Amino acid sequence: MVIAYWIVAALLALFYLYAGGRKVTQSKEQLAPMMGWVDTIPMPFVRLVGAVEILGAAGLILPPATGIAPVLAIIAAIGFAILQVLAAALHLSRGEVNNTGLNAALIILAAVAAWLATAF
Repeated sequence: MVIAYWIVAALLALFYLYAGGRKVTQSKEQLAPMMGWVDTIPMPFVRLVGAVEILGAAGLILPPATGIAPVLAIIAAIGFAILQVLAAALHLSRGEVNNTGLNAALIILAAVAAWLATAF
Protein backbone atom coordinates (compact mmCIF):
# COMPACT_ATOMS: atom_id res chain seq x y z
CA MET A 1 0.00 0.00 0.00
CA VAL A 2 2.89 2.36 0.77
CA ILE A 3 4.57 1.73 -2.59
CA ALA A 4 1.28 2.33 -4.39
CA TYR A 5 0.89 5.62 -2.51
CA TRP A 6 4.33 6.82 -3.58
CA ILE A 7 3.63 5.99 -7.22
CA VAL A 8 0.27 7.79 -7.26
CA ALA A 9 1.55 10.71 -5.15
CA ALA A 10 4.61 11.15 -7.39
CA LEU A 11 2.45 11.23 -10.52
CA LEU A 12 0.07 13.76 -9.00
CA ALA A 13 2.88 15.88 -7.55
CA LEU A 14 4.72 16.04 -10.87
CA PHE A 15 1.54 16.99 -12.71
CA TYR A 16 0.61 19.71 -10.23
CA LEU A 17 4.16 21.07 -9.95
CA TYR A 18 4.22 21.47 -13.72
CA ALA A 19 0.72 22.94 -14.02
CA GLY A 20 1.07 25.15 -10.95
CA GLY A 21 4.52 26.33 -11.98
CA ARG A 22 3.18 27.40 -15.35
CA LYS A 23 0.26 29.25 -13.77
CA VAL A 24 2.56 31.07 -11.36
CA THR A 25 5.28 32.05 -13.84
CA GLN A 26 3.69 32.53 -17.25
CA SER A 27 1.60 35.36 -18.64
CA LYS A 28 -2.03 35.09 -19.67
CA GLU A 29 -0.95 35.08 -23.33
CA GLN A 30 1.44 32.17 -22.75
CA LEU A 31 -1.17 30.16 -20.83
CA ALA A 32 -4.12 30.80 -23.16
CA PRO A 33 -3.22 28.23 -25.88
CA MET A 34 -3.16 25.40 -23.33
CA MET A 35 -5.64 26.78 -20.80
CA GLY A 36 -8.32 28.74 -22.63
CA TRP A 37 -10.17 29.44 -19.41
CA VAL A 38 -7.52 31.94 -18.24
CA ASP A 39 -9.17 34.58 -20.45
CA THR A 40 -12.29 34.51 -18.26
CA ILE A 41 -10.57 34.39 -14.86
CA PRO A 42 -8.63 37.28 -13.27
CA MET A 43 -4.89 36.62 -13.43
CA PRO A 44 -4.35 36.96 -9.64
CA PHE A 45 -6.81 34.08 -9.18
CA VAL A 46 -4.94 31.99 -11.79
CA ARG A 47 -1.72 32.67 -9.87
CA LEU A 48 -3.44 31.69 -6.60
CA VAL A 49 -4.60 28.39 -8.12
CA GLY A 50 -1.02 27.75 -9.28
CA ALA A 51 0.36 28.43 -5.81
CA VAL A 52 -2.24 26.11 -4.26
CA GLU A 53 -1.26 23.38 -6.73
CA ILE A 54 2.43 23.73 -5.82
CA LEU A 55 1.68 23.68 -2.09
CA GLY A 56 -0.61 20.67 -2.56
CA ALA A 57 2.15 18.80 -4.38
CA ALA A 58 4.45 19.49 -1.44
CA GLY A 59 1.67 18.30 0.89
CA LEU A 60 1.49 14.97 -0.91
CA ILE A 61 5.23 14.32 -0.65
CA LEU A 62 6.78 16.06 2.36
CA PRO A 63 4.58 14.96 5.29
CA PRO A 64 4.80 11.21 4.56
CA ALA A 65 8.49 11.49 3.64
CA THR A 66 9.39 13.23 6.90
CA GLY A 67 6.81 11.57 9.14
CA ILE A 68 5.72 15.01 10.34
CA ALA A 69 1.93 15.43 10.27
CA PRO A 70 1.29 12.76 7.60
CA VAL A 71 -2.43 13.55 7.81
CA LEU A 72 -1.59 16.54 5.60
CA ALA A 73 -1.12 14.14 2.69
CA ILE A 74 -4.75 13.06 3.01
CA ILE A 75 -5.85 16.69 3.20
CA ALA A 76 -3.77 17.58 0.12
CA ALA A 77 -5.23 14.70 -1.88
CA ILE A 78 -8.79 15.63 -0.90
CA GLY A 79 -8.00 19.23 -1.80
CA PHE A 80 -6.87 18.14 -5.26
CA ALA A 81 -10.08 16.16 -5.74
CA ILE A 82 -12.13 19.24 -4.81
CA LEU A 83 -9.99 21.42 -7.10
CA GLN A 84 -10.66 19.10 -10.02
CA VAL A 85 -14.40 18.95 -9.33
CA LEU A 86 -14.40 22.75 -9.52
CA ALA A 87 -12.26 22.67 -12.67
CA ALA A 88 -14.65 20.22 -14.31
CA ALA A 89 -17.57 22.48 -13.37
CA LEU A 90 -15.76 25.41 -15.02
CA HIS A 91 -15.19 23.39 -18.19
CA LEU A 92 -18.81 22.27 -18.26
CA SER A 93 -20.03 25.84 -17.77
CA ARG A 94 -17.94 26.85 -20.80
CA GLY A 95 -19.32 23.99 -22.89
CA GLU A 96 -15.98 22.18 -22.91
CA VAL A 97 -17.25 18.68 -22.17
CA ASN A 98 -14.30 17.12 -24.03
CA ASN A 99 -11.89 18.72 -21.55
CA THR A 100 -13.37 17.00 -18.50
CA GLY A 101 -11.73 13.61 -19.08
CA LEU A 102 -8.46 14.76 -17.52
CA ASN A 103 -10.41 16.22 -14.60
CA ALA A 104 -12.12 12.86 -14.03
CA ALA A 105 -8.81 11.01 -14.13
CA LEU A 106 -7.25 13.45 -11.66
CA ILE A 107 -10.26 13.16 -9.32
CA ILE A 108 -9.85 9.38 -9.30
CA LEU A 109 -6.09 9.58 -8.72
CA ALA A 110 -6.57 12.09 -5.90
CA ALA A 111 -9.20 9.88 -4.26
CA VAL A 112 -6.90 6.87 -4.53
CA ALA A 113 -4.03 8.92 -3.06
CA ALA A 114 -6.23 10.01 -0.14
CA TRP A 115 -7.19 6.40 0.55
CA LEU A 116 -3.60 5.12 0.23
CA ALA A 117 -2.30 7.93 2.46
CA THR A 118 -4.20 6.39 5.36
CA ALA A 119 -1.35 3.88 5.54
CA PHE A 120 0.85 6.54 7.17
